Amino acid sequence: MSELNKIALEILNNGKGILAADESTGTMTKRLEGVSVPSTPENRLLFRETLFSSLGMKEFIGGVILYDETIKQTSSKKNKIPELISSMGSHPGIKVDTGAKVLAGSPNEKITEGLDGLRDRLREYFHLGAKFTKWRGVYNISKDYPSKLSIQSNAHALARYSALVQESNMVPIVEPEVLMDGDHSAKDCYQKTSEVIKKCFEELILHKVDLTGIILKPNMILSGNKSKNKISNEEIAKLTLECLKNSVPSEVPGIAFLSGGQSELEATENLNLINKLNDTNFIMSYSYGRALQQSALKFWSKNIQDIDGTQRIFNHRAKMNTLAAQGKWSKEIENQ
Repeated sequence: MSELNKIALEILNNGKGILAADESTGTMTKRLEGVSVPSTPENRLLFRETLFSSLGMKEFIGGVILYDETIKQTSSKKNKIPELISSMGSHPGIKVDTGAKVLAGSPNEKITEGLDGLRDRLREYFHLGAKFTKWRGVYNISKDYPSKLSIQSNAHALARYSALVQESNMVPIVEPEVLMDGDHSAKDCYQKTSEVIKKCFEELILHKVDLTGIILKPNMILSGNKSKNKISNEEIAKLTLECLKNSVPSEVPGIAFLSGGQSELEATENLNLINKLNDTNFIMSYSYGRALQQSALKFWSKNIQDIDGTQRIFNHRAKMNTLAAQGKWSKEIENQ
């Protein structure tokens, strides 16, 4: 078992998931201002430290994706943030792309940038304590999209990123996100997601990436958020599983779904149903941002010094998702 495979399994074993706390300063500012809290470096750190030091981290969270600002910060107890996360039995990770920019040749689509200088940045993050990394490619769905150009360009970037990350002795999270924005059907989502994931693995194999030492972070198969033809949670689970079985090589140790605009409850319920049906060797877990933090953030914003209350809300959400990652969640447990 390679060291990278070992880390990937430690992050996702026993229903543990990943807390995606890698919001850029701009995104975090929107979130905080949305709940009337000023977005200062101190407030951003206080909220994140509140989550990172909660008891739920030890039981339910195997990895935390950080942003460049956060990985370099020091906690109120004077330990570095990666040290705080490690002390809770979780692996620190880092978002390393520099964002999605307009794709030359297809101005309605995006290509993720950040390969320039990546090798040096990875060296720095490894020394700061990062064990894994994240890079997100985004694809929109419509009659004409995602184009072959977008699918190829983003797959190529994800593969080059992954090869550099493994060279630096860290586990790459490969995140090709087919967005739920639009009026497309679940069938369209299934078709496009399959195409995107297959192309990603073609490129990963071409770039000699060790598939046993990565984590895939895909979207679930959903109808577009403006679609009139919504499908049931059972159908979402069935189509998602079918898509991954047909697109993901068996060497991949784990899949950690993104929540992608679903509510906290939807993200938990869908993950639970996927695991109830899961007849593969893949670990099927979660890598959620808003779907782990939203309720905790709302509660915290009323009194940012109420650490215990905020942690209680976060612990509950993390526990529900870990139960879902084991196929053991129910509405009754949710409301206890």
